[in-house]
Amino acid sequence: MRSLFYALLLSLAVGAGTALAQNPPPPTGQSASPSAADRKAISKSCSDQANAKGLHGKARKKFRSACKQAGGKAE
Repeated sequence: MRSLFYALLLSLAVGAGTALAQNPPPPTGQSASPSAADRKAISKSCSDQANAKGLHGKARKKFRSACKQAGGKAE
């Protein structure tokens, strides 16, 4: 009975170890998304372009969304 308990305990420990080992470590270094300062500069650029075009309301929101997806370069 005691050996069955130890065998079960050992199998649970091995199973838990392999389950935890399958999770990849979080990425380090540079990521593909722009930094907070870059996002702020892009947003400011898009707002300035919308102001220059005199856009308001839904048209402004749609323009800024497309502009930010293009990285601050709108048509």
